[in-house]
Amino acid sequence: MTDGSDEPESLDSLAYSAERDRGILTPSDREFLIGRKSDYTDHSKKQKRNRIRRRLRNALLDFTLLFEHLEDRDRETVFNPDDDARDDYTRGITDMLAFLHLGTMGYYTPFKDMLAQGVNKAEQELAGSDYRMVTVDFNVDPVGQIDVDEVIDKLEVGDFEEITDEELRAFVRLLAESEDFTATSMRSGMKEQMSEFMAKVNAATKQRNHRVEELND
Repeated sequence: MTDGSDEPESLDSLAYSAERDRGILTPSDREFLIGRKSDYTDHSKKQKRNRIRRRLRNALLDFTLLFEHLEDRDRETVFNPDDDARDDYTRGITDMLAFLHLGTMGYYTPFKDMLAQGVNKAEQELAGSDYRMVTVDFNVDPVGQIDVDEVIDKLEVGDFEEITDEELRAFVRLLAESEDFTATSMRSGMKEQMSEFMAKVNAATKQRNHRVEELND
């Protein structure tokens, strides 16, 4: 998070639009946090922050009412935004989870416990029964040292299934930060390769389904 003095990286996103309707934050709150309006006295800044905190705490309580009483169709409409805004809403959901993770550090109930309880409540709501119980795994493990030679060896022999998620994320990050790599130059080639790749995936799926039908006859 920034302190409001630095210009954000995505001013053209829906989140930063001056025309957006009020949410938890009023348009004035957004201008204050972003730093677009700076003619505040120390006293007015303190008042503004207090008001934002009060609304935020009340918004947390509102989620109890939303979960228990908002109609399904209303919730589904909220989480089915127009295609041209979908990325912005996805970013908002991701940042909401990041904010909750940061905000609940040191809280008397660990974030992972609340996350597990929340998912369980949602599953029970879907099932219409409190006998629906699920296990929710959530761990935060730092990325360790990645053996580049080992990853490249796996790639060269096609052992893609042997590459771990940790290795994949770190390797893609290293590749993106390499001076010899430019995503723009790879775009057209990767799109063509992706089309060929999906054709093979679809063919494999079709063959698999056909084979299952034969085995069930």
